[in-house]
Amino acid sequence: MVTADNENMTSQVNHVRHVLAVASGKGGVGKSLVSAMAAVELARRGLKVGIMDADITGPSIPRLFGMTARPESSMVGILPPETATGIKIISMNLFLDRSGQPVIWRGPLLTSAIKQFWTDVAWGDLDVLIVDLPPGTADVPLTAFQFLPVDGILMVTTPQELASMVVEKAAGLAKQMHKPVLGIVENMAMVTCPHCAEAFELFGPSHAEELADHIGAPVLARLPIDSNVARLADTGHVEDVQMLSFAPVTEALVEYAATAPTVVAAPLVKPVTPQG
Repeated sequence: MVTADNENMTSQVNHVRHVLAVASGKGGVGKSLVSAMAAVELARRGLKVGIMDADITGPSIPRLFGMTARPESSMVGILPPETATGIKIISMNLFLDRSGQPVIWRGPLLTSAIKQFWTDVAWGDLDVLIVDLPPGTADVPLTAFQFLPVDGILMVTTPQELASMVVEKAAGLAKQMHKPVLGIVENMAMVTCPHCAEAFELFGPSHAEELADHIGAPVLARLPIDSNVARLADTGHVEDVQMLSFAPVTEALVEYAATAPTVVAAPLVKPVTPQG
């Protein structure tokens, strides 16, 4: 339960400069991989990074990092486990007895969990807290945009027109909530033949530039389908991934993190109401 005592204790130790949401509206586009890669690359640049796995019913972040350690309690709040490179992570899967155990909750419990991940967790000093959002534009994304001081969003899409349509809905929510979209990452954009090195657009031609025109944000990168990346992610070694095509995303995030500090403490900020 979120209490005034929880908020007061964590506010003494939590200083988060930036809160970056990774969103899409569409499921299965690779939001968790982009969240993980963003955290890994920022950590490689020496920044202090955390990930809030906000996909309460379908969490993926612990698996990507091979993490199974349960969060521990302390006098100042819940202590998030750290990865091999020092990335702090909180996820519902870290509280379950089995990783495949379902979380069968309605909206109020889901939104309460997001609030507690912010108010009850002792994040400490972070340059960037990355929030890996679930699909949709309903309870959890809305709560994240209302109660977390999000000051940047990465939108993740795939080449299909259907994906672009749904991502545009998520971008519309961000606009109504006055949250800036830093850029678009198109995942699964192509696959390279291992024999002839020719690139094939497996899911058809890209619609990323059209999406960029519609939502007013740049295309930062088009990421390929890479079996080596999939293998490392599946085996919990995402911190070993080297993806050259992700470099423009990294540069954009480093610039974002270097902007004037906006230090925020853990207690909830004043909710923002979407404008019709």
